[in-house]
Amino acid sequence: MTARPILELRASVRKRIRDVFDGLGFVEVDTPVLSREVLPEAHIDPIAVPLTGEPTRFLQASPEALMKRLLAAGAGPIYQFARSFRAGERGRQHDVEFVLLEWYAPQTSLADAADLLDRLCGAALGTQGIERVSCREAFLAHAGVDPLVAPFEEMRAAIGRAGIAVPAAWEAAAADRWDRAFEILLAEAVQPRLGHGRPTLLEAWPVSQAAFARLDPDTGRTARRFELFVGGVELANGWEEETRREVVAARIAAANAARVADGRPALPEPARLLAAHGAAMPAGVGAALGFDRLVMLAAGAASIDAVRCFSSTDA
Repeated sequence: MTARPILELRASVRKRIRDVFDGLGFVEVDTPVLSREVLPEAHIDPIAVPLTGEPTRFLQASPEALMKRLLAAGAGPIYQFARSFRAGERGRQHDVEFVLLEWYAPQTSLADAADLLDRLCGAALGTQGIERVSCREAFLAHAGVDPLVAPFEEMRAAIGRAGIAVPAAWEAAAADRWDRAFEILLAEAVQPRLGHGRPTLLEAWPVSQAAFARLDPDTGRTARRFELFVGGVELANGWEEETRREVVAARIAAANAARVADGRPALPEPARLLAAHGAAMPAGVGAALGFDRLVMLAAGAASIDAVRCFSSTDA
């Protein structure tokens, strides 16, 4: 494909997405690509940028931290197409630099998020309707195990039944081996079977997979997190936001501990982001969608490189 059709396709999909958000009263924003703070996550490595005579800054892995600071400052519903960066990520659906469509909708719920994702997929991909499935239902159907009650041994047995090979080093990583087993089963046994016919929203995640989602207020046994799959491709993820400063701080500390246990350096605590949490931070849903993957799906392509004029290897 030559440059012009790629540019036109990306512009067309972007316009359709903007029309949805603008029609719902969202405001498009932009936030810095470089920041002194980065949101520590266990398995995402940001890119540090040293500056002569100034503190090190980070290329943002997502605009989450800065958009949340806007929320606390009274921005209301917001969205952006953000240049994002993650070290060491390169493949058919990954790259060091990519575009995230990220949005925050104060005072909304998972049901509202499902409706919005249905609209976005309809506008960009021509789909109709969305399937909502819990992690428990999906893992029982496609991996034969209940992730809400199964200990590691049962998760490991499910991996064996599925014929999935795991690295020897993973077997020795006892600190987070249950979560690694969950992620392997999700990626290899469950995900490929989701989102065929219509998009699938995978909900009600195990607590250890909460990220920055609030826990279900009725049971506390699941996190109000979701991921969206289309044709077996993970397209979006998000959650009903945890707004309590002390809980977010504890999860950041846990992410840094997991990084250290995995041989990665701990990242600085994002003090400004934490200060934005508490009374000023509105409850609601935040979500991120891989824009390059969305265009890939819209084009029926097999790789995000097919719908970009530049990749990290030829820029």
